[in-house]
Amino acid sequence: MLNRGWRRSGTLLYKPDQRASCCPQYTIRLDSESFHASKDQRQALNRFNKYIIGEEYAKEAAKLYPKSREQAKARDANFDIIERVHEGEKDFLKAPPEPSHILKVTLESDSFTEEKYKIYENYQRKVHQDSPHQISKQGFKRFLCSSPLPQSKAISDGREKSLGSYHQCYRIDGKLVAVGVLDLLPQCVSAVYFMYHESVQQYSFGKIGALREIALAKELDYKWWYAGFYIHSCVKMRYKGDYSPQYMLDPESYNWNLLDNSMKKRLEANKYVSLAHAALNLESGDKSRSTAPSVIIAPSTDVSVPNDSSDSGKVEDEAEDEDEDEDEDEECPVPLPDLPIFARNMPGILTKEQILAEANIDHIKIRIWGEEAETSDLISWAVDDMDTVKSLKGIITELVGAVGADLAGKMVVALN
Repeated sequence: MLNRGWRRSGTLLYKPDQRASCCPQYTIRLDSESFHASKDQRQALNRFNKYIIGEEYAKEAAKLYPKSREQAKARDANFDIIERVHEGEKDFLKAPPEPSHILKVTLESDSFTEEKYKIYENYQRKVHQDSPHQISKQGFKRFLCSSPLPQSKAISDGREKSLGSYHQCYRIDGKLVAVGVLDLLPQCVSAVYFMYHESVQQYSFGKIGALREIALAKELDYKWWYAGFYIHSCVKMRYKGDYSPQYMLDPESYNWNLLDNSMKKRLEANKYVSLAHAALNLESGDKSRSTAPSVIIAPSTDVSVPNDSSDSGKVEDEAEDEDEDEDEDEECPVPLPDLPIFARNMPGILTKEQILAEANIDHIKIRIWGEEAETSDLISWAVDDMDTVKSLKGIITELVGAVGADLAGKMVVALN
């Protein structure tokens, strides 16, 4: 689903309509094996490591464990991301002497703790300038401590790696100072959120967190780092493009294109960018643009669909503050609510013709009253109209159009 432009916020999975959006959001990912740190990224990590180690340790260690000229040159010439992120950790330091501070970074359960909430409250209040009534434990739990992804272990090249949703916790001298909310998937580290205490803000902790996550992807063979949506039209969100090489997902073809200066110029000049769409227009000579309204649906691989089809959730961007109380959430009305998603010309959504040709909607797996069956086993299935959005056939057909034929063949739709 990540590779089809989806993101996660708590237990909600969502996909934006880039063409209809005022601020198009594009999925990007970085190849950790080919990562090249910029000068300011290297400086940020080196400055933080020097703070952790301290001047006295650096001087004494240089005397006790001197590097050869070749080793010193190699270190200066090559920025090894894995070596550098561990450089300040006590478990990787030679002793004696003792460093000025003890840094520990651990992967922990994504469960709620008062310790984590204090970091969240401070970050939202100091960095995002949220007012106290906007910050709540309920919002924190819903946004960052709830996930549909179970925690498990896998073996890759003889090494164990974690899968599922986790909190990467940063502690200095035993005190929690930052938390990265991560989805660890077989082939990627997906960054959901990152927060830190104001006491470490001077050390560019946003960069520190990103570098640690890229190193994690490389060290444990996840390979890709997904930084969340890239919003070029929002200046505050462009920092995600500073890590290279990054690739941007084409909203229509789902091909990956290098997010280089050429692509950024396209994003600067056009409200909506799809190289596949541009190539098709160039080939056909059609320069028209659709102004069809968008719709948002939020399935997971085990999709819960109410019998009355009336349930809908508020979809918020993962970069925004999603911590308001439930009773303060306001739902935006969907334009033309009776128009199916596959008829809205939303980028990357299968059309009705594609759904009929590529997916067998009569054999979508369902779970009802604890028993598994297929859509064709439903009594109403044969008479339902797939163009009717409030019918079960309409709901499931929209879902197939949104997630694609491959995932549709693997998912189970739970009917409550």
